[in-house]
Amino acid sequence: MIQIDDAGSGSLIGGTCIGIMRVETGEFLHDFIPISYYTKDMFDKKEYLNYVIKIIDKMFNTINVVKDEEINVCRGYMFDNLRKWFKEKDYKYNSVKIGEPLQSRIEEAFEKYTISLGLPESFIRYTKYPFHFHRLLKWVYADFDNRSQICKTGWKSWNKYNHLDKDISIVQLKKSNFTCYKCGKRIKNNSSVKKIVYKSSKNTVLYLHDDCSKYN
Repeated sequence: MIQIDDAGSGSLIGGTCIGIMRVETGEFLHDFIPISYYTKDMFDKKEYLNYVIKIIDKMFNTINVVKDEEINVCRGYMFDNLRKWFKEKDYKYNSVKIGEPLQSRIEEAFEKYTISLGLPESFIRYTKYPFHFHRLLKWVYADFDNRSQICKTGWKSWNKYNHLDKDISIVQLKKSNFTCYKCGKRIKNNSSVKKIVYKSSKNTVLYLHDDCSKYN
């Protein structure tokens, strides 16, 4: 049986991971819809749905998926065009909620991908909802010019929150349990830091090492 799922379609940063697994053998392949497909023009045209077909077609050829092999595909919108392609190509498929063993593998692949984009591993490991929009927005605002380039800028939510007014000041933190949102390292006690305050869904505060902020 072939399982097909996606990860990261709801993440502000990065593209989307598309993965397949042949359950009986454990064969696992994955690839990514590029972030360029989430710029406004491309996103509005929903070209990412066609890119899914390109990815799956290549993977099917790689592991030799045959027409009578059972295919379970995630029922989400990401695979709307793929389901049409399945019908055109006479593949047998079921639209279902995908669980194990693929779910963990594809989520792990997307996590490694975001780490390669610069998201701190600690952000993922120790945050209950690491890909929540406003948590990621906070990370983006710590280095906006660079990190905005890996955001899904075609989203309406991005257009709503990408130009927020910021109050910026230099303060002294006598006691700190904070992490620098620029470098991802701990801010020590009695540190001079750059404090950034903005309001999105609520008032948000983030701190950067003074040395890190000089390159912001």
